[in-house]
Amino acid sequence: MRTALDSNILSALWSNEASAKAISRQLYAAKQIGSIRLSPVAYAELFAHPTTDEGFRSRFYRDLDIEIDFELSPAAWTEAGRRFANYASRRRRSGGGEVRRLVPDFAIGAHALIQADRLLTMDADRFTRDFPELSLVPVSA
Repeated sequence: MRTALDSNILSALWSNEASAKAISRQLYAAKQIGSIRLSPVAYAELFAHPTTDEGFRSRFYRDLDIEIDFELSPAAWTEAGRRFANYASRRRRSGGGEVRRLVPDFAIGAHALIQADRLLTMDADRFTRDFPELSLVPVSA
């Protein structure tokens, strides 16, 4: 079982948010049943975390044996684009105004759908509508 991580999972863990203990348990459980993967988009987003540096992140990924999929497959990019287009069209039709979600959210979801088996996230609601067939492992604060 390959578990992909949303960037918000590691961000919350590294910030020691209220959900950190639950996240630690979920990461341990995911490791027991398979591999943990990080999309290149989530990897890049995590550079902005205010309390980590590149050395810390590299050690963390190595120590937890987190695999970074530096190459997002063409199928994943295509799927991300399709899902983003569907979202944008739905938002315009509903009169909801400007598109609020960004392509990185869709790339993370498409990576989990195509290059992993499930997604560990703190924003399950965000992915439920746009990736209904994606197996989600929600973590809440």
